[in-house]
Amino acid sequence: MSSFRFIYRRRALKFAAAALCAATLPVVRAQPAVPIRLALVESMSGTFANTGEAVWRNLLWAVERVNARGGVKLPGGARLLQLDRYDSKGQNEEALSALRAAVDDGARIVLQGNSSATAAALVDAIEKNNERDASRRVLFLNYSAVDPVLTNERCSFWHFRFDAHADMRVTALMEVMKSDAALKRAYLIGQDYSFGQSVLRESKRQLAMLRPDVQIVGEELHPMGRVKDFAPYASKILASGAQVVVTGNWGSDLTLLVKAAREAGFNGSFYTFYGNALGAPAAIGDAGIGRVVAVADWLPNVQTRESEAFYRAFRERFPKPADDYVHMRMQLLVEALAQAIERAGSVDPVAVARALEKAEVSLAGQSGRMRAADHQFQQSLVVGVMDRQGSPGVKFDVEGSGYGFRVVRTIAAERAEMPTSCKMQRP
Repeated sequence: MSSFRFIYRRRALKFAAAALCAATLPVVRAQPAVPIRLALVESMSGTFANTGEAVWRNLLWAVERVNARGGVKLPGGARLLQLDRYDSKGQNEEALSALRAAVDDGARIVLQGNSSATAAALVDAIEKNNERDASRRVLFLNYSAVDPVLTNERCSFWHFRFDAHADMRVTALMEVMKSDAALKRAYLIGQDYSFGQSVLRESKRQLAMLRPDVQIVGEELHPMGRVKDFAPYASKILASGAQVVVTGNWGSDLTLLVKAAREAGFNGSFYTFYGNALGAPAAIGDAGIGRVVAVADWLPNVQTRESEAFYRAFRERFPKPADDYVHMRMQLLVEALAQAIERAGSVDPVAVARALEKAEVSLAGQSGRMRAADHQFQQSLVVGVMDRQGSPGVKFDVEGSGYGFRVVRTIAAERAEMPTSCKMQRP
């Protein structure tokens, strides 16, 4: 055998042995980056389950949009957002248990909003957790808990609010109410907890200042989520001779209230925070045309091409009429979070919080910025009046009810902004 053939054979055997060894070794593949976990703590069962599910759809859609563009860009590679849900059952103690479970599961971003009392309890618990265990610090993003104290005397470095607080919303409603020359008698009613109390307090203050000629003929607080028959309240409203009812009620407390008032024969107006969704328009019916007023950060009938495209996209994602509940602020919240994580180049809660203090975001023609002094998001507000779909300015209805809200007043962000008494302690 020639030396050439000998060398060739020896090399062939060597390569075969190497190949055999390689075949027995485990194949190492790149593992996908661990997603960034967001924990939604909200009522997913009980009286206010519909509000929790509505929030879930909004935040899920926002998360899907971020993930569709590749996720959040970080130095080690892009990471997707993962939204997990934890049922608070409408109870503060359950919400605190859900918070503990979320932290144990690895979530460092918590989202909640459908109760200011719950939000306050979460703020306290998160501050204690973050002081006690720096390795498991948590940020709290609030999309709906609007008690003014949360960004005033009880402000926290770890808490960011993306909804206009109650005093800001009352001010927007008063922009319309103060120009109603025929208004002489108003009835104030709300849920008996911090938010409902603040709505009544600020409504009284502003009416006295802007319309001292308007008499407050009734002032009532009722248990939250426990009243099944609002007929007695409706009878009081009717007997008072009120022309207008001002309420911050939400969920079933709003729907049942307006339905009872309609059935009692009340023909006055409702000035609401949340009269534009979750069954209220259908419950009110024709009696609400020109009479039900709602304030929001955005309404589907905002007259811009970008706004219309945004709303149509949501309805394509959630086509059932009952699922028609979309809020621009919840979309901006997730966009602001993604922006802050990318700017921080980290998911460390302190770094993300410092970046979130400087957040400025835009989507579908709507924009807003976070105010660092108190972590209160600043954005424009709109006031709408209920009308039949197809009427001028009412291209879209609500939840297939045949009724929508025509925008009658837009309050620019700089006009909606209010001073703060926050004295924030930063780490």
